[in-house]
Amino acid sequence: MSQEGSLIHLLRNTPVREFIKALEREGFVLKRRTQRRSHIYAHPDGRIVVIHYHRSSDTLPRGTLKSVLKAIGWTKEDLKRLKLIL
Repeated sequence: MSQEGSLIHLLRNTPVREFIKALEREGFVLKRRTQRRSHIYAHPDGRIVVIHYHRSSDTLPRGTLKSVLKAIGWTKEDLKRLKLIL
């Protein structure tokens, strides 16, 4: 399993609210909300991530997780530091 695939596997049951807390701890700021319930977060270094969800208890589908992790650029060590995985 690739590094990216193993991260997706570890995060597949993580609620969106946990991702948002981790994004905010990492310095991402909510820039705006769209009418379709997308939340756009931006980091001072220029990274942008869009997360679409209905309830904060929702989990993200694998494809969405893959694109979010790619946009953010987090590694397994980052996820441990942010307490998203053990």
